Amino acid sequence: MNSLDDAYQQSLDYLYSFVDYSLTHNLRFSPEKFDLARMHDLMARLGNPHQKYPVIHVAGTKGKGSTAAMTAAALQAAGYRVGFYTSPHLEDFNERIQVNGQPISRADLVMLVDQLRPHAAAIERITTFELTTALGFMYFAHANVDVAVVEVGLGGRLDATNVVTPLVSVITSLSYDHMAVLGNTLAQIAAEKAGIIKSGRPIVLAPQKEEARLVVEQIASERSAPLTQVGKDLFFAPWSHSLDGQTLLIWSPVEQSLVDEYIESDGHSNWQPIRLTIPLLGHHQIENAATAYTALQAANAAGLSISDAAIQQGLLQTHWPGRFEILRRDPPLVIDSAHNRDSALKLRLAVEDYFPGKPVVLLFGASEDKDIAGMFAELMPRVWQVIATQSVHPRAMPPEQLVALAHQFGVRARVVLPLEAALEQALQTAGPDALVLGTGSIFVAAAIRSAWQKLNTTGRG
Repeated sequence: MNSLDDAYQQSLDYLYSFVDYSLTHNLRFSPEKFDLARMHDLMARLGNPHQKYPVIHVAGTKGKGSTAAMTAAALQAAGYRVGFYTSPHLEDFNERIQVNGQPISRADLVMLVDQLRPHAAAIERITTFELTTALGFMYFAHANVDVAVVEVGLGGRLDATNVVTPLVSVITSLSYDHMAVLGNTLAQIAAEKAGIIKSGRPIVLAPQKEEARLVVEQIASERSAPLTQVGKDLFFAPWSHSLDGQTLLIWSPVEQSLVDEYIESDGHSNWQPIRLTIPLLGHHQIENAATAYTALQAANAAGLSISDAAIQQGLLQTHWPGRFEILRRDPPLVIDSAHNRDSALKLRLAVEDYFPGKPVVLLFGASEDKDIAGMFAELMPRVWQVIATQSVHPRAMPPEQLVALAHQFGVRARVVLPLEAALEQALQTAGPDALVLGTGSIFVAAAIRSAWQKLNTTGRG
């Protein structure tokens, strides 16, 4: 390890020395834990770096990372210098803060953490996520970005990122997750997420269940925020898909008769709707791409110049690993970051779509605060065997409990630790005919990805 590596690790140790609610079992919104006053104070001390560039702010339960990644890629294709803030990371902390797809350098992170230290010391109860978010805002100002795409960490209303006054706000698919923090009904969750809506600023809403949609509509109306609803104000539909990617069509309601003719002619009419091709797999990514497109149209109307050609190029080039990512095609090894019941359902539908009839060996680990019974209820109809494991994470559920739960669904299961051994066991169990599906959390997906790369390096993959 050289001195820069040492300094980088010391900077990370410093950030993690503060309260990190992502690593605790006691995640509850309360005034002393989630209070934007701390973040506003820190930003003011730093010269308000978050106000130095326009921001597209993205919240949601599922799809917010994919939607934000596609949005950032399209803005870059349009010629902008683009900041991208996301969490959690897949393999290295610096992935959370990127400019034009490149993670912040270790040297820049060390420098900015040193600038942050005296200000952080002056604010009581500051948290790891607040400091990390401040770092992102600082780096984007330091790197002179033209625009930043900022993904919400948790919720929206009280999230550290919610100090921004965005050019456009975006809310992706809402479902049940973090109920202890955000509320037990979809309406309560929607109200927390809709906390990112700012007065007079445009809001783009992905297709929602009625209960959530009505809440967002009401809050947008109260704040005089122009609302565009994907699937209502802009239509979309899948057109084609393969293991290499998928294509969707986008059109406005006034173009419906032209689209009718296009569809009936099997794509051979003189008029054509907008076609977008994305490398990300699964029907849910079609919805995310349509949401990103709509957000970019709103940004275009708000002053950024983004052509359809740039959007098409950017979406085609989007790189977002760990989301229905095929690490090997034959025999197949797939990882996904599904971590609630709704995302598990979408994952099962993707498996049925891309690998119909294939037996599934499920390599699974998850945090114990997740709805694992709900996830299993969606996944188990497609699962032949379960290999239960766990990532290195304080909230990880003991794999013995996963085995007991799998047995309740009548599925064979066993514990294999550590995760590297679990991957080898899953591949061996699957043999040439079954699919190995690794999921349960982003931490598990990342660990499997890393273990697979090591297996390939040693020639055992």
